[in-house]
Formats: sequence, structure tokens, C-alpha cells
Amino acid sequence: MEEYPEELRSPPVRLVALVGCPEHHGVISNHLLSQQPPINALALPDFSKLSLLLRRSSNSSSSSPAAGILKRDWLVKHRTKIPAVVGALFSWDHVSGDPAQWVQVCSDLDELKAAIRPRNIQLLLLVLVSQSDDISEDRLLALRKRAEVDSKYLLLFNPDPSQLNNSLQRLGAVLAELATAFYRDEGRRIKGRIEKKTFSSPDLQVRYCFKVAVCAEFRRDWVEALRFYEDAYHALREMVGTSTRLPPIQRLLEIKTVAEYLHFKISTLLLHGGKLIEAVTWFRQHIASFKDLVGLPKVIFLHWEWLSRQFLVFAELLDSSSATLQSVSSLPLGTAEQPLTEWEFHPAYYYQSAAQYLKEKRSALELAVSISETSNENDDGSAESVVPSVYVGQFARLLEQGDDLAMQSLTDDEYTHYAIAEGKRFQDSFEIIALLKKSHEMYSNLKVRRIGSLCAFQIAREYFSLGDFSSAKQLFDGVANLYRQEGWVTLLWEVLGYLRECSRKQGSVKEFVEFSLEMAALPVSTDGSIQSSKCDSAGSASLEQREMIHREIFGHLSGEGGAISLDGTDDLKVTGDNTLRLEIDLVSPLRSVLLASVAFHEQIIKSGVSSLITLSLISHLPLSIEIDELEVQFNQSECNFIIINAEKCPSQTLSSEQHNYRMESAPSLALVTNKWLRLTYDIKSEQSGKLECISVIAKIGPHFTICCRAESPASMDDLPIWKFEDRVETFPTKDAALSFSGQKAAQVEEPDPQVDVTLGASGPAFVGERFLVPVTIASRDHAIFAGEMKINLVDVRGGGLFSPRESEPFSMDSHHVELLGIVGPEGEDESQRSPDNIKKIQQSFGLVSVPFLNIGESWSCKLEIMWHRPKPVMLFVSLGYSPNPSEVNAQKINVHKTLEIEGKNAVLISQHFMLPFRRDSLMLSRIKPVPDSDQFPSLPLHETTVLVVSAKNCSEVTLQLLSMAIEVDGEGIEKSFSIQHGGEELGNALLVPGEEFKKVFTIIPQVNSSKLRLGTVHLKWKRHSGIEDRSGLSVTDAVVLTKYELPDVHVELPPIVVSLYCPPYAILGDPFMYCFKIHNQTELLQEVKFSLAESQSFVLSGSHSDTVFVLPKSEHILHYKVVPLASGLQQLPRISLTSVRYSARFQPSIAASTVFIFPSKPNCKMAGITDKRLETILPE
Repeated sequence: MEEYPEELRSPPVRLVALVGCPEHHGVISNHLLSQQPPINALALPDFSKLSLLLRRSSNSSSSSPAAGILKRDWLVKHRTKIPAVVGALFSWDHVSGDPAQWVQVCSDLDELKAAIRPRNIQLLLLVLVSQSDDISEDRLLALRKRAEVDSKYLLLFNPDPSQLNNSLQRLGAVLAELATAFYRDEGRRIKGRIEKKTFSSPDLQVRYCFKVAVCAEFRRDWVEALRFYEDAYHALREMVGTSTRLPPIQRLLEIKTVAEYLHFKISTLLLHGGKLIEAVTWFRQHIASFKDLVGLPKVIFLHWEWLSRQFLVFAELLDSSSATLQSVSSLPLGTAEQPLTEWEFHPAYYYQSAAQYLKEKRSALELAVSISETSNENDDGSAESVVPSVYVGQFARLLEQGDDLAMQSLTDDEYTHYAIAEGKRFQDSFEIIALLKKSHEMYSNLKVRRIGSLCAFQIAREYFSLGDFSSAKQLFDGVANLYRQEGWVTLLWEVLGYLRECSRKQGSVKEFVEFSLEMAALPVSTDGSIQSSKCDSAGSASLEQREMIHREIFGHLSGEGGAISLDGTDDLKVTGDNTLRLEIDLVSPLRSVLLASVAFHEQIIKSGVSSLITLSLISHLPLSIEIDELEVQFNQSECNFIIINAEKCPSQTLSSEQHNYRMESAPSLALVTNKWLRLTYDIKSEQSGKLECISVIAKIGPHFTICCRAESPASMDDLPIWKFEDRVETFPTKDAALSFSGQKAAQVEEPDPQVDVTLGASGPAFVGERFLVPVTIASRDHAIFAGEMKINLVDVRGGGLFSPRESEPFSMDSHHVELLGIVGPEGEDESQRSPDNIKKIQQSFGLVSVPFLNIGESWSCKLEIMWHRPKPVMLFVSLGYSPNPSEVNAQKINVHKTLEIEGKNAVLISQHFMLPFRRDSLMLSRIKPVPDSDQFPSLPLHETTVLVVSAKNCSEVTLQLLSMAIEVDGEGIEKSFSIQHGGEELGNALLVPGEEFKKVFTIIPQVNSSKLRLGTVHLKWKRHSGIEDRSGLSVTDAVVLTKYELPDVHVELPPIVVSLYCPPYAILGDPFMYCFKIHNQTELLQEVKFSLAESQSFVLSGSHSDTVFVLPKSEHILHYKVVPLASGLQQLPRISLTSVRYSARFQPSIAASTVFIFPSKPNCKMAGITDKRLETILPE
């Protein structure tokens, strides 16, 4: 499409001319270009230039006979030279000036009218005025009459910025109206000629229809333009074979060129209107109309070039049209009259067809060039003087006649010579490659692999013909991969033929052999006879050709056929210095050349015990091949073995001695085409683990080897190329069951260990205790060399032994359970350890060397483990050793033992606070707690508080408590309170399972504090050594320290303290004193309300309910005389007190108000007691 002139490729734009006042032309031109649709403007500084521009040529008379169909410059002339409207600009000063100026204006108008009248160009008068001008209507009327224009075509133009936009808008609207009128009148005038048939030549009918269509395009009347373009096209088609104005070749060339222009216009308008189906249908009709008009055989290449250009241009139109993207998915794919295929709506199809016809053109041109060279047609340089003629599609010779140039018509022979000379200047291969690349890219985007591969194959062939073998090989490889996957055997044969030749040209022996062997192994039938047209070395796809390639390759590899002929390098031989090795993996296309299947007869084998393995080989080469030697390789190299051909044993002896592998022999290693070669041998592995066959290396001749990856029969994939061939399926092994389940790998079990590992621990471990686990290693039938023992601690619940809450990762408590160390046998010192011995201890892992043990000897150690938190763990002990001193570096025999150990808390410590008996304090924090605050226990300031610490034995063994004390953290805290206890040492305090031990401490707070730390309880204990320790779990007399942090307390000064006084017992009917002492500890007067509840067991005297006032820092005592009425444990009348100031009510506990009543005086000797009971119980 780029070859077309610009005026044809773009829609016509209306043209106007501006004459006079050149200083305003720029503003007006820019405004006209910004309009929709735009208007081009010719800026002429004075009126004399217009007459030169519009001057008619002397040979433009319509009466002269037509020498062609379309003039080459007619369209560009109407787009750039002949305006539709002339805008004459006059200044008001000149229009209204003196008579001389008016005369000049009239003269310019007359000259202007004389220039535009022959072409019927519209005229517009534009008078430039300003705000201060006094406009005279009479002078404007005179100007309009002089110019012979209507009043609406005389405009006043004010260039003032405030009025400029309005003036430009009016000017643009009037110019558009006049331009539309001009092109409409021109179209009507030319249509009149068509209707009246005032011409005798059919050339003029095509020309007139074309001009009417162009005028309609100027007016944006796309419907009329399309109709007249189609009329011109049909009239042109009727001219074929009827006109004799030009020689036949040039006449057909002119018709095709004009038809090409008309088709381009019609297709553009259809696509512009979104009519995609109509555009595709029109293109099909266009090609059908001219496809058979090939012309004379000697210039048939011009026809193929023309067809290629049609497809290329239409592809570019589809590619740039929005109708393609919007409509392709929803288009009907055809009608009953003209079925359409889906590909006809994609540009890729047309790019591919353009490349195909361009290849036809290249072939025809090569034939024409050879014929012209054979006929000794010398190139005398006359072709250089041939130029395009005045008419579209015509050529002429340019002659110099003095200072003038003349055009001379050409004969068909002269034009043919010119066309051949022009065709030789260009290399069509690069254009073909570019077109095919576009098509391939589009097909790839559409995920159309097969057609895309066809395009890639055609590109590769072009590169091959150009000698660019590297680019060609890269594309051929991609195409071959698809053909291999889909099984296109015949197509793959041709591609492999090209790849074979590319490798030959590039001097690559290995790739040449690989592609040759792949071709020889293709499943080509006997009667196949499809010939490769471009690659002669591939030959026909037949069995005979396969056999020929087979003999050629193996003849070269064995040295019998000589060297491989390579272009660009010296011929190469496969010799000792230049050996050849082919690798065949699981996805290699060479699997059809050699396929190796390996199956173990047993999936689990014992170490050191022989087992059977079957090696199966198959080849699809057309002829049998003789293998000299097979090397079977495993992941355990000591299991590798070599199979030699017994028929060629003497020649293989030297090469086999170079290996340290086991040697086996076979009667024959001949591979017959499509038949399995099965070989079964013993295999024995001394190393436990996975034993897998890695590869099988076949040696053919002295310098050629094929390394084939071993495959399992159970998971072996079919060959894609041979998958659908009509052949008998056979199994890799004679045993069909082994073919379906056989694997190329087996599991080698470890030999049974002859060493016992005993873990002597049982029962639970206690938190904080150094727990010892005895480990005993005893040799039965194996001596132990290079022994190593690994210890692992694993959480039974899977949560891990590390505590993420600890901030210090290497602190003692960072692990819940920790391996502290390994204690060796008694008497063994670290200085006695060998430097080769290993001992590595971590928190949950340990590694220690085991010394040499002869048969019958034993060795023991103890694992020291500590629990920081209660948690069950699994102890893993793994012993690895070698039974022979010569195989210490070989795989070791392992013995594994596990033991689950439960870690528990041996002692559970708790505490609670108690106030003094019959002494209660008013604690405001208990009565009115602060919301959202931590509820610490509250203690009264300067009052004695009893702290009871309990230790309960939660284990199954008897514990001996050694000491219990409260340790205070920090020096300043000791002054905050005083603590008393009866001594830390507990003596021989034994605690049986489930028993609880209690110790009493007294605490007197000395400071007022909202949060007072009391310290930590330290309890030292050990397992009771008096009981026989049969388990050996703990170290005797090992002291364990258990810590318990006391809770923080809240200390406050109680405003009121109430003490209750009564005798410890009483006698029925005997009165006694019952008193309450209210102590005010504040500096304020306290008002206290009290009430005493009635009791049926006592009669008392005194106030039951009243209010008392207690002075600051003083006491008030309530006295009651009480007579008991019932015996036994009786409840005294309970008193309830309320502090008015604090709105707080409290009363003593029930236990404090209980007393025992004897029915009579006890008969026991109670000397001094009665008197003491009857004494006053109140302090003085």
C-alpha cells in the first residue's frame, strides 16, 4: 500500500485559495485545518499568481481522443492546485479609499473572475474592517455587484482579538458551503456527460465515473462515491479484450493498474463503513475477475506480482481497519451463494497468499530472465530511459529534443525488456520473508499452530535458499517439534531433510548424524513416494530412502564409507581424535533410534544379595545394527557392568580392561528392526538405599557411542511418531506382568544389625531435675568400627521444644527440654578420649563417637536431660557403625531406638493470706474496687498477716523436702515489709505421693504501696534415698530447686480496725464478758454505726443498735454481758459495723464469733484456768 501515491491512499480534502492581504493567511489557514472535516488553503499573496495557477494546458481540450483511462496527475491537481473556492481579501481602506484605489480593486476583481470562470470556481469576498471603520452600505453593494456574488458571500472580517473567533467561524462555514456546492456542480456536470453518452471511447466512461466518485468523496458522500467507483470498475472490466489502442501487454497492464486503484477505493470505503463481509466478498470477486487474465507467457511474472500486491494491500487494509476487531467473532461464515471461510476475515491469510503469489512471480521471472539471456538480448541501457507516462498504468520512453523532453510510446518487446530489467533489480526473497513473518506472527497470536508452522517452514526455506542456514535451522527446529508431536511423518521427513542439509552446510557432524538417524527411523511405508521438491538430499519418503540413509551414516561411522562431505569445512571423519557420542533422553526424538528399558525383578532387595535385572533394547531403524559393547550405569557406580559381544570379544578386551566394572558377555548384540533385544543378568548392591539404573551406553564401532537414558517399562511413554502405525505391539520383557509393573529402580534394604542398643530409663522425669537415661550398646555378631551415636529430642505433640516467648534464644529456659550432656562410662576422663572421637552437644541434638567394640563387648553412657517445663518428649537414639575396618567410608549400618519420656512437675506450690484471729480491718480497696485495675490481694499496713505456703507432691515417688524460704529480690524491697518464719531447714520432712506440706510465714507491711513484691519461694527437695531406686532415673542425693513467685500485694492503711474479745470457752448459765474494740487509725473523727444481731443461744445486756463517735487515733470499746443458754459450739451474736464517712459496712467472720459452751463445769483439773477466764479480757 505504500507504493500507492498519497492522494490515492488518503481521502480527498477540500481545497480553497486565499488571495490578497497575506498577513492574515496564516490565522485563516490554521482555523480551516482544525475544522471537521478540514479544509486546505492555498495562500496567494497577490491576484496575478492565481491566473498562473489556474492556466489550462494546450492539450487539455475535451475534443481530443483519449490516450489513456486516468491521467496520473488529475487527482493530485485537484487536491493541491485547483481550489473549489477563491476567497478574495480586500482592506476596507482600499474599498472606501480614493478613486484610484477603487479602480485597482475593480481591476483585481475582473482579473479574478476571468481566471476562475472557465473552471466554475466559487468566489467569496472578504473585507477586512476594524472597530473604528465607518462602513458604507453603498460601497459594499457596489463591490458585490462588481464581483457578481450574492450578499451572503460578502463577509466583513474583523481581525480584532475580541471579534476574530466569530469572524473565523463565519468564514469557515461559508467556505465549506461554497466548496460543497462546487464539488456538487462538478459531479452533476460530469454525470450529465455519462447520462448523455457524449463520448465514443469506453475509456472516457471509466474516467468520468472515477471523477464523479472523487467529487462525491470531496463532499463526504460515501454512498455515491462507492456507487460510481463500482460503475467505473464494471465498465473497466468490459474493456478487456475489446480495446486495441495499445499493444496487448501494455493494454492489459493499464486495465489491471486502474482496476487496482478502483478496487482499493471500493475496499477502503466498504471497510470505512464497517461492511466487512461486503469487503471480503468484493475482494473475492475482484480476484476472480482478473485471476485468469495472465497475459502472454513471457510476462506472466507481472500477473503474479499484481496478484501478490492485491492480497498484500487488502491484508494491510484489514489490519488497520477497526471493523476486523469488532466483527470477526460474530460474522456469519458464509452464505448459500458465496460461502466464506473464517480465515478470509484475518489479515494473516492475505499476507500468506501475497507471499505465495510473490514466489510464483519469482519463479516466472527466473524463467523469463533465463529465456532472455538465452536469446542474447543485450542490456543496452534503454530500460533506464523508460518512465511512467501521463496516464495511469502506461509507460513511455523519455527523449531529449533539444531543450524539450518528449514521450515516445513503447512496443511490447521494449516494455517486456524494461519489466525484466526492473524485476532483476529486486530480491523477492526478503519481501517474501517479511510477508510470511507477519502471517506467522498473526497466526501465533491466534493460537493457530499448524498454519503458523507452515508459514515458519516457508520462511525457513527462503532463508535456506538465501544461504542463511543458521536462521533456517532455528525455524526448521520449531516446525519439526510440532510435526513430531502430532505425528505428521511425511511433513517431518521434508523438514528433517532440510535440517540435515543445514547441518551439512554448517559443518556439524553430530547434528548431521542425529537428523539422518531420525529420518531413517521414521515410520515411512514401503510404497511411499512423496518427493521433497526443494531438498534433493532428502529424496522421497520411502523405505528404500531410509535404508540408503542408514547405510550412508553407519558406513561413515564405521569408516568404511569414507569421510562425511561437509560444505564450508574440510570433510570430517569419526576417528579416535574425533569421536562421536549421541545423548538420548526421555524426550529426545532419537528414542525411535534406540530405546532402553530396564526392569528390576524385585522392587525390594537385600544388601549383598543378588537379584535379577532385565535390559531390553529396541530400534526402529530400517536395517539391523550390531552393537559391540553395552555399558549399564547405576547411581551406585560399583554396580555398573559391561556387556560385550561374544562374537567380537577379542577386539573388545583391551578397551574393557580400562574399566573396573564387572564384565558380562552376550552371544549376540544385534538389534533387529522393531524387535526387542532382552538381556537378563544378576546384580548385587552392598549399599543400602535407592538403586537406580541411570543410562545404557551402546558402543557401535571403535569411535561411535549412543548414551540412552534408561526407562521403566511401567512408565515408558509411546513414541509419538510410531503411536498410530499398524504394527504388532510387543512387551519389553517376556513376563507381561513385569512389563506393566517393572521399574528401573529398586530399594536396597540395610543389612540386619547385630548390635543391641538398650535405653534403660523408664518412668517420668521431674521439672528442674537432672534426668539421667542409661544407654547400653552391646555387640552380638558384629564388631563396631567408626561408630557414631546420634541423640535427638522431639516434642511428642509436634509443637517444638523451643519457646518463642523467651527473649534470649540462648538462655537456659529458652528450651522446654534440654540435653545437658553425655556422661561416659565410669572412670573415663576427657583426657583419655581419642582426638578422633566426636562429641557435639546442642539443646535438642547430640553426637558422640562410640569406641571400637569387639564381638561380645559392650559400652554404656548416660544422657543428662533437664526439663524446664512439663512436656512429653520422644528420645531418638541412632547408632551408625561399620562392621568391617576396611569399609569405614562405606554406607553404615544403623540401629534406631526410641523412648517416650513424660516430663512432670514433682511439686505443686500454692499460697494464701490470713488475717489475725478475731481482728478485722476495714479495707477500702476490697469494699470499693477500682474498675479496670489488677485485683491484687490487699494487706493492712502495720498489721500482722499470716502467709501459708503449701507444697503438694504430684509425683508417684516419695520426696524429701530439705528447705523452704522466701527470697526477696532487690535490697530496697526488704525495707518494705518484715517477714518471719521458723527457719529454712525442714529436717527429714518426707512427702509421700498426694501429701501436702504447709509452712506459715508472718508478714508485716511497713510502707503503703499499690503493688508490693513479696519475693520468690525457694523449695529444695530430692528424691527420697531411703526407698530403693531400681529405675536409675535420678542421681542419688541430687538436690532440685523449685521456685514459686509470690503474687504482688496491695498495701493500704485501714481507717478502722475492729477487735473481738471473748473467752475461749464458757459454761452453760455462767455469764461472761463479750467486747468489741473499735480503733480509729486516721486523723479524722469517725462515726460508726453498729447493730448486734439476736441469738437464741445467748442472752445479753447492752445496746443492740447505736452510733458511736471515735476520736482520731483513739479506741472505743463496746461491752456486753452474755449468758449462754445452750451447750455445744454456738454462734455468738454477730455485730455489724458501718462507717458513715466511707459508707462501708463490715462484720467479723463466723469463725471469729464462735465459742464452745460446756453444759457444766468440767471435772478435769483446771487450776488457774478458771480464774484466768474470769479475769477481764480487755487491756488496761
